[in-house]
Amino acid sequence: MAVQSVLPLFRSYMKLEGYVEHIVYRNEENGYSVLNLVSEGQEITVVGSFHYLSEGELLELTGSYGSHPVYGEQFQAESFQVKAPRDVLAIERYLGSGAVKGIGAALAARIVRRFGKDTFDIIEREPERLSEIKGISERKAREIGEQLEEKRELRQAMIFLQGYGISVNLSVKIYQRYGQEIFRIIKENPYRLADDMEGIGFRTADEIAKRVGIREDSDFRIRSGILYVLIQGGAEGHTCLPLPLLISKTIELLGGVSREAVEKHLMDLSIDRRLVQKQYIGANGEHQTFVFASSYYQAELFVAAMLHQLKLSMEVPDTQLQTRLCKVEELADIQLDAHQREAVEAAVKNGLLILTGGPGTGKTTTINAMIKYFELEGLEIFLAAPTGRAAKRMTEATGWEARTIHRMLELSGGPENTSGRAMFARNQDNPLEADVIIIDEMSMVDIFLMQALLKAVIPGTRLILVGDVNQLPSVGPGSVLQDMIASKAFPVVCLTRIFRQAAESDIIVNAHKINRGERVVLDNKSRDFFFLKRQEPNQILRVVLSLVQEKMPRYVHAEISDIQVLTPMRKGALGVESLNQMLQRYLNPPSKDKEEKEHGSGVLRVGDKVMQIRNNYQLEWEVRNRFGMAVDRGLGVFNGDMGIIRSINSFAEELTVEFDEGRMVSYSFKQLEELELAYAITVHKSQGSEYPAVVIPLLSGPRPLMNRNLLYTAVTRARSCVTLVGNAEVFQMMVENETEQKRYTGLSEAIRSYLPA
Repeated sequence: MAVQSVLPLFRSYMKLEGYVEHIVYRNEENGYSVLNLVSEGQEITVVGSFHYLSEGELLELTGSYGSHPVYGEQFQAESFQVKAPRDVLAIERYLGSGAVKGIGAALAARIVRRFGKDTFDIIEREPERLSEIKGISERKAREIGEQLEEKRELRQAMIFLQGYGISVNLSVKIYQRYGQEIFRIIKENPYRLADDMEGIGFRTADEIAKRVGIREDSDFRIRSGILYVLIQGGAEGHTCLPLPLLISKTIELLGGVSREAVEKHLMDLSIDRRLVQKQYIGANGEHQTFVFASSYYQAELFVAAMLHQLKLSMEVPDTQLQTRLCKVEELADIQLDAHQREAVEAAVKNGLLILTGGPGTGKTTTINAMIKYFELEGLEIFLAAPTGRAAKRMTEATGWEARTIHRMLELSGGPENTSGRAMFARNQDNPLEADVIIIDEMSMVDIFLMQALLKAVIPGTRLILVGDVNQLPSVGPGSVLQDMIASKAFPVVCLTRIFRQAAESDIIVNAHKINRGERVVLDNKSRDFFFLKRQEPNQILRVVLSLVQEKMPRYVHAEISDIQVLTPMRKGALGVESLNQMLQRYLNPPSKDKEEKEHGSGVLRVGDKVMQIRNNYQLEWEVRNRFGMAVDRGLGVFNGDMGIIRSINSFAEELTVEFDEGRMVSYSFKQLEELELAYAITVHKSQGSEYPAVVIPLLSGPRPLMNRNLLYTAVTRARSCVTLVGNAEVFQMMVENETEQKRYTGLSEAIRSYLPA
């Protein structure tokens, strides 16, 4: 019995040789492919993981036959070798397959007729002889020779890199960056990949280094580890880290490396200007050392200097100001309260102003009064916000065109480097031609976007920054709005009065209670704020689905796609990933009429709601008219932008998403890692957005994450209705938990350094 139970585990391996007739499917990330292979006159379906491969190539495969329940018999390749074509037919087939650019079937036939079995030797050693063939110039002959040499070198590099566990897609990018230098770099200092290449972090480089045999206490490894910890800090929102924390995290990351070695390399990196160490006086009065990656330090220093240059006093006679304000109130049919009036006066008298306040406190009315005042003065006014959704809201609220900051600065695409930051046509050499610039949702602006903005603003231009300082900070590094206010260096007007109309909304009333840490009554007697008490994840999931699919669209008169589920976490039963799988299954189920594409552990399907999860400054978008013709074009799709999949073309390997304002964006299948389902998103990703109705599942989570700041942000994303589903005790715990996740930044200190002693 024992022998019989073991026998099925053995597979009969065999060798198979043939040429690649057609590549049916290819996963660019891991190389998994489905091929049509012609062997001894028979066409065989082959599946397996292949290195860089072209149609027409001759393969020797090792593997076994198996049966697929849908596609039938297949040869499952375990390993393979690319062989040089041995006969003239195989040579002609390869050259005519399209593998070599500029050679078609007819030209391939003429080449092989002329050179026969020596064709490849001729191309490799004497490519200029190809010009003996009619239709091939000397230049084209050299290009053909270079192509074949490059393919041979690329294949060697692919095999070499995949031996270190690097994916096919990433291997191609690495080879394109370094060429034949890659062999030396991998063997001497693979950590250079982490410095130079986006998509390769320290951990990948470290794994390669272990396989190569580089010592754990290598100088390259320690330096790369320090920089990696700082970069990870940036991903968590920090622009710097306290020195003791940086050292302890580096030692933990590297394992077995001494504190002395880390401190030595910190000094070396400072001398090389890769990082900066600064001493600040802490809350306890003691000096504390903070360490910055150089780019973060320079960005904060530049922002601080430019803010001080913009901080000008404007001479305006008081009688003229008051007369004009009365005219504004009359024309706009509004009555400003004392704080709103103070804000407009400050905007007129100062080159730089910060206006802050919670929902319902009259920020929009105040902005409209400012716009009307400056309009009467005949000044050029620009309005902008960090995201498309926020800019659209600003346009609707003011009646003036508002753009994203990226569009206002005229995004011109991003550089191909590890910083991954945008390049803008508007900068010091080509500043914005405006007298007044008003930026809304400033809590979302990170240090690098602020740096880009200030490069394009000249002193004398009024800059008015509007935001809610109690919202979650920016996704990117920095805490710009909070640091500017904390520095006490600039005029700040804080609106606190909740106006009567806003006071009728329990969303606004309860948001302010949450912000003050007061107890919220959860009795469901409200028209726009509900709490449905459930204790089990499955119960919560059923209620969330019912709300999104049926109740909320009818209640707020909106489409299903306009109802947004917000959750604190990515993982877990009520995290983004689980919620999206469940909601996709019921809101956009599979159908023979809907194309779909495998993506990660699931699928993307026509009709799916999706989100861009990283800034891509090169992606092109276009707005089309009803005839399908482009009427507007631009660059850039940004982290948090949401849209609907409109088409999937498997033949062209392309997927099209429609984002806000009808912007159509085409993604190649290689770019799908930038998209994820967005029926549910994290609260952090919802910043700057407003939805007709929001559904928030709440059950449990890590205490540092489940705080007042996050709950306040989630609730204020809803325009007409917010419904929380889950444990009321967790809700109250979040109201009481005011411990925000601390961000280490140096902007407020940099601002203060420019103040008189």
